[in-house]
Amino acid sequence: MKEENHESVEVSPRQESCIKPESFITGEFYHIFNRGVEKKTIFPQESDYWRLIKSLKEFNTTEPAYKISRLNEKGITSDTNPLVDIIAYCVNPNHFHLLLKQKEEKGVTEFMRKLGTGYTMYFNKRYERSGVLFQGKFKFTHIERNEQLLYMSVYVNCNSEVHGIAKAESYRWCSMPEYLSGEKLLCKKDIILDQFKDIDEFKSFAKENTVFAEERKKWENAIIE
Repeated sequence: MKEENHESVEVSPRQESCIKPESFITGEFYHIFNRGVEKKTIFPQESDYWRLIKSLKEFNTTEPAYKISRLNEKGITSDTNPLVDIIAYCVNPNHFHLLLKQKEEKGVTEFMRKLGTGYTMYFNKRYERSGVLFQGKFKFTHIERNEQLLYMSVYVNCNSEVHGIAKAESYRWCSMPEYLSGEKLLCKKDIILDQFKDIDEFKSFAKENTVFAEERKKWENAIIE
């Protein structure tokens, strides 16, 4: 996906794809998002953020969940046969965003099932509650064009900034610091960063499109109100 045009593009992050979850296409990119039931806070403490981010790595395998638990008990994490490539992520107090590329058949569906079930079980046990935690099934958008992929990489990376929570480059619960540091931690960044001559060009593109997303959000909220 080589694209030289890095201008802002009008792509709605709220557009839900008509593709059924069982029909996710291997090799394609998807924007995934979900929030707490009734928009309630689902990451009240730092350890809860860490739990979800750790889960992004541990559940990203074709291994069944029970086997992952057994490996964890031995201090071993499974990082073989990933279900998806994680391109970017952001975890906010009451919702999260992911940008994923499916690598295995039904990989997105299986990954999100493990992630959602695992975090709900953890949260309910920790906070002595029961029942559903998330507001229904996860929502998704199928990324069909390269310009859409580039825009969504910014929208996800900088989502804390779009919502006025914190500057993305210093927000610990998103992948933007990883993008800017050059470290290889959780994300497959090359599909995005290889389209820019250097990190400064990517930062400029991110800044421009973050402002664009902020303005779009204000405009949408004004219409709703």
